Amino acid sequence: MTVTLARLPIDAELQIDHVRRIEEDEVIVAVRCIRGPVRLSARFHHIRDMSAPIDLELTGILFYGRPVDELDPVCTALVTLRGTGTLLLTPGSTARGWQIIQGTNPSA
Repeated sequence: MTVTLARLPIDAELQIDHVRRIEEDEVIVAVRCIRGPVRLSARFHHIRDMSAPIDLELTGILFYGRPVDELDPVCTALVTLRGTGTLLLTPGSTARGWQIIQGTNPSA
């Protein structure tokens, strides 16, 4: 018998540009929103093109140095993510490509 896990719908995607600070359960990264808007408390469960699961919650967004509640597509910001999988995040480059984390926004 095969069990298939339902995949959560993706309505939030952030592209990792660079890692500012990384710890085992918290990371601060510069990102570009590529699907959203992405709101505080969004949960990220997948890194595109990677099989390792993550479970990260968006706990802070700094847009031009000011805290905001959401980040619109194409905008960049410094964000704080907490949870498991922080050590899997790496900065992007034109040679390697950029990591994209995928998840879901909290219910409205």
